Amino acid sequence: MMERRMDTALLVLLMGHLAAALEVPLDPKVLEELPQPPTITHQSPKDYIIDPRENIVIHCDAKGKPHPSFSWTRNGTHFDIDEDANVVMRPHSGTLVVDISREKADHYEGVYQCTARNKHGTAVSHNIVIRQSRSPLWSKERIKPIVVQEGVSLVLPCRPPAGLPPPIIFWMDNNFQRLPQSSRVSQSLNGDLYFSNVLREDSRNDYICYARFPHTQTIQQKQPITVKVLNLEAINDTMAAFYNDTDLFSEDPVDERKPTFLIPSGSSSSQTVLRGQVLELECIAEGLPTPEIYWTKVSGDLPAQRWSFLYYKKNLRIVNASASDAGDYRCGAKNKLGSVHHTIHVSVKASPYWISGAPRNLVLAPGENGVLTCRASGTPKPSITWLMNGIPIENSPKDLSRKVEDDTIIFTDIQMGSSAVYQCNVSNGHGYLMANAFVNVLSEPPRVLTPADKVYQVIKNHRARIDCAFFGSPIPKITWFKDSRSSTLDGDPYIQHDNGTLEIHTAQARNSGKYTCAARNMLGIFENHVYLEVKEPTRILKQPEYKVVQRGRSVVFECKVKHDPTLVPTMTWLKDDGELPDDERLIVDSDSLTITDVTESDGGVYTCVMNTTLDHDSASAELTVVEATPTPAVVYERPDPPTDLELTDQKKRSVQLTWTPGDEHNSPIQKFLIQYDDSLHHRGHWHNLTEVPGTRTTAHLKLSPYVHHTFRVLALNAMGFSRPSFPSRMFKTEPAAPDENPKDVEGFGTEHDNLVISWKPLTGLQSNGPGLRYRVMWRQKAVESDWSTVTVSNNSRFVVSGTPTFVPYELKVQAVNDHGVGPEPDIAHGYSGEDLPVAAPENVQLVVLNSTLAEVHWDPVPHKLIRGHLKGYKVYYWKERSLHKHNPFHMEKLILMFSGNHSHGMVPGLHPFSLYSFNVRVYNGKGEGPVSPTQQFETPEGVPGAPTSLIVTNSNLDTLTLEWSPPHDRKGRITGYTLKYQPVNNSNELGPVEELALLANETSVTLPNLKYSTRYKFYLNAKTVKGEGPVISQEAVTIVDEGSTQSSHPIAQAPPRRPPNEALPVSPFGNVSSSVGEDGALISWEYWGPEKNVYVEYIVENSEGEQEWQKEPVNGSQNVVLKGLKGGLSYRVRLVAKGHHDQPLHHSEELLVTVPAVASRQVDIATQGWFIGLMCAIALLILILLIICFIQRNKGGKYPVKEKEDAHTDPEFQPMKEDDCTFGEYSDNEDHKPLKGSRTPSNGTVKRDDSDDSLVDYGEGGDGQFNEDGSFIGQYSGKSGSRDTAVGHESSEAPSPINAMNSLNSFV
Repeated sequence: MMERRMDTALLVLLMGHLAAALEVPLDPKVLEELPQPPTITHQSPKDYIIDPRENIVIHCDAKGKPHPSFSWTRNGTHFDIDEDANVVMRPHSGTLVVDISREKADHYEGVYQCTARNKHGTAVSHNIVIRQSRSPLWSKERIKPIVVQEGVSLVLPCRPPAGLPPPIIFWMDNNFQRLPQSSRVSQSLNGDLYFSNVLREDSRNDYICYARFPHTQTIQQKQPITVKVLNLEAINDTMAAFYNDTDLFSEDPVDERKPTFLIPSGSSSSQTVLRGQVLELECIAEGLPTPEIYWTKVSGDLPAQRWSFLYYKKNLRIVNASASDAGDYRCGAKNKLGSVHHTIHVSVKASPYWISGAPRNLVLAPGENGVLTCRASGTPKPSITWLMNGIPIENSPKDLSRKVEDDTIIFTDIQMGSSAVYQCNVSNGHGYLMANAFVNVLSEPPRVLTPADKVYQVIKNHRARIDCAFFGSPIPKITWFKDSRSSTLDGDPYIQHDNGTLEIHTAQARNSGKYTCAARNMLGIFENHVYLEVKEPTRILKQPEYKVVQRGRSVVFECKVKHDPTLVPTMTWLKDDGELPDDERLIVDSDSLTITDVTESDGGVYTCVMNTTLDHDSASAELTVVEATPTPAVVYERPDPPTDLELTDQKKRSVQLTWTPGDEHNSPIQKFLIQYDDSLHHRGHWHNLTEVPGTRTTAHLKLSPYVHHTFRVLALNAMGFSRPSFPSRMFKTEPAAPDENPKDVEGFGTEHDNLVISWKPLTGLQSNGPGLRYRVMWRQKAVESDWSTVTVSNNSRFVVSGTPTFVPYELKVQAVNDHGVGPEPDIAHGYSGEDLPVAAPENVQLVVLNSTLAEVHWDPVPHKLIRGHLKGYKVYYWKERSLHKHNPFHMEKLILMFSGNHSHGMVPGLHPFSLYSFNVRVYNGKGEGPVSPTQQFETPEGVPGAPTSLIVTNSNLDTLTLEWSPPHDRKGRITGYTLKYQPVNNSNELGPVEELALLANETSVTLPNLKYSTRYKFYLNAKTVKGEGPVISQEAVTIVDEGSTQSSHPIAQAPPRRPPNEALPVSPFGNVSSSVGEDGALISWEYWGPEKNVYVEYIVENSEGEQEWQKEPVNGSQNVVLKGLKGGLSYRVRLVAKGHHDQPLHHSEELLVTVPAVASRQVDIATQGWFIGLMCAIALLILILLIICFIQRNKGGKYPVKEKEDAHTDPEFQPMKEDDCTFGEYSDNEDHKPLKGSRTPSNGTVKRDDSDDSLVDYGEGGDGQFNEDGSFIGQYSGKSGSRDTAVGHESSEAPSPINAMNSLNSFV
């Protein structure tokens, strides 16, 4: 017995420890580092009904460290997935995907269970029962029509096929409209349709029962049922027609009858429901008239808010059934002829359910104690079994630290290696519960999971919670500190929660600051810092007021707000709690809403809502719109002033004020405003003291000491304030010691040996009495010394002389008057005066990083030698000269400032190939210290700039001469030039590139063997040992005419040089250059300034008064192409860097860019060989067509085929020369044979012989001679007059080829 008590005590102790058991953090970073047994994170439901048309997916996902492996059992035996080609397990998961395209789904029905294991344990899923959904068809049946006598009861059976899951039943007609139901006609729970009594209108032939199977979303319908309701006479008349095919239900006339139950049968029945399910009780009665159904619970009342009636009270439905719902329920049916009752005994059973939740994972440190509990209940009482890693615990390896007692496992002095996953199985006849809970034995130092330096913001007087999520094993102890860490935060107003959260119930401004959360256990300590900011609340100071306005007028609602200056407010106006209408008459300003031309629809309640990220405030006012001509019955005016002011209950700092309200003038008084005048300190000025509601006529006033008060009262209604009341008699409060001290106490020095203490003086109202003065106290900080004290009056500062230079002081200023001293003042801090630093930075070194950038390092100056607040360091540097003889250059001193305690910095914007000098100085609030020794350094060579100019001269047929000038900015020794050129055709397509390497001392080159009349593009750049510089380009055309042609392309020029002795401005730009191409002008530069807004400006030269500078953004790059520049114009170009609005603009030197005029890319088309050849080909084609036309029109058909062929090679049709496209000389060779039957004499004339086929027959007279261009100028010789006449008539019908040739010659 004693041993049993000790075990019980130990269990209670361990249960207490469990309340503080370590939780595994959800932070992924922590989870990745911690070993962890498997945990099932997702699994399919226990009863898993699948769709036979889709692949089967059985879910099983788990987490753990290392990631667990998975296996399955099917119907209690191992399921080898590799042996089934239709089953695939998803990667990094245990989820199974079954492909049913090759196998029916019902083949995979069964009970499945998933196992997830790693080296720390094994977790198992619950049993997953896979069943295929089924939606069978209705069995075919022939339903006979039903004929019933009017007034009898009727049941239309549905009896749907059994499906999985069960179908949903409903009755419809042929038009898919639900059949009307009522207290007389209703559907039962099993789907049958019950008629308490039938009427003639129930006759129809389309009573159709539908079954919808929800899983497959299919609907099956029963054959339609025909019902015919007849009275007795109609039945006798139609007996013969329906005798063979109908069922006759009654032959006697139906009388009214008392109710009887159709379902359930008998006087009593019983029903069982499971806890948490829906209890549905049903009673359907028949009778005439239709019975009324009612329900009662014999053993108590129906459960509140969980019960409802369905189907016209024939169904009592109780959701979420519990043990209290067990008992006897009575349903009754009654009509005017009587009543009937039925009692249903309800039993509530319960499948197992958790009492306090499923077992929770347990994380313990070595040597700790812990408890796993599996508290569950059920009806009947369930049995509980334990498993470890999927094996019954009695068969698992023994563990001396583990003890099993019914639903509890106790761990005592647990050790490493005892990690495992335990399964709790709770079951009874109605179901089971399965839960996994692991025991993880860890030894981890503490860590805080809340992000470092997190800022919490809260509104003043609200609750503040600061998180400190932690983890460690053993469980760390959490301690909070604030600011100086003088003491732990474990008392009022701080509340520390078990999860590490620190709570401040009502946050005040003094609670703002830095908070430190420290987590400790035996393995170490971890600290985390967060910050709390307490913000002022958002308040509406001036609320919108009730307005009565005439239609057509304007109205203004004011809404003035006060908010924390660090929060961004957003003002929103609402009308009747909705958005404002989209109407331009409604004008929203920062603190007001104006409505112009008011209409009746504008009436309503207007609300101004001021939101910040932390809080909000709102106020509302109503707008009443009245007619433009007010009705004389009601006159709204401001109220009359209050009267009869009296002072009672007079005390040292309070008094009671009462008054009598004046006439309201038809508008209720909303409030009273009480004001006071202080004749002692501020005579003649009335100040608002307080407000009270319009229903009150008295106010208790709290007053300040040493004030001569006179009070007055104003009344406010919807029309405005009344005139002030007459003042009350004077009430003087007695003097007293000050209640507060001056604020804004500061200490600083104006000289190196003084300390100025300043403060904000109190007002006369704050003085509380006569003789106000200030007790000023100071002492050196960190030095044990007494406070020095002096009393001053009528002043807000005091100067302490003879102080050491820049020494910290503690300061206090206390208010004093003739009646005492103020409260103990807070300590402020300040410093005595600064002096110039006395030491220069030492160990100054500089490292050249590239040709334009260097890095300088130095040792910081000791703080005591700075003698003031360290502002930073300044690096002075200047260019002595260029290392190239062609670029002598001197620059004024430049300064780089590095704020704060820096020990190195970058020196940008250096000029390549130059000699620089530099030094470093420290500076404080007083000024600069001594200079470090001046040092020098050289910058290496850089990439040169573009050549200054590129000119094309001596453009001939196949040669061009290029001349150029070296780069203005060489940045090193020029080692040579690279010239590239390529032809450009008339379609602007570029040809192959030719490249020439030129010597450094060359400034011109002649290019031979170029194509005549061809446009070329040239690219020239200079080179140093660092590489090639930017390109300058030019275009030119080789010409046909003699002499040289100057290129029409102007030259991209470098900016004019500045005289050597002229100081350059400090500019963040350098190496600015340009080159002009087809796409535009390319501007390149280097930039080392801090400004982000950089752009290029350009303007046509000599047009600054007429045009504005155009801007082109550069988007962070260091080059830009200016497009759209007009050819033949020169532009001034500069770079601009823009900082804040109060900082000056930084400009680069201006660059003059000349855009070439667009060179004519057209050559005289009349001189182009291709054009002349084309015209000649067209002319020859026309001539051939004319000859063919002539032959076809010749009636005599004089030419044989051979002569027609020879006609195409007539010597009169001469080919054109390739060079000048002129007609060739006549020839007697075989290529130019005369026509058959003709001959060509030596003098070149054509003489006629006896042939009738001579071309002379078609001539127009003359000698038949050719002129110099090959055209005919006379007739053929030896002609016959008669013959000629005849031929002349024929030639008028067909055009002569000789004339055609003459016409062609004249055209060409």
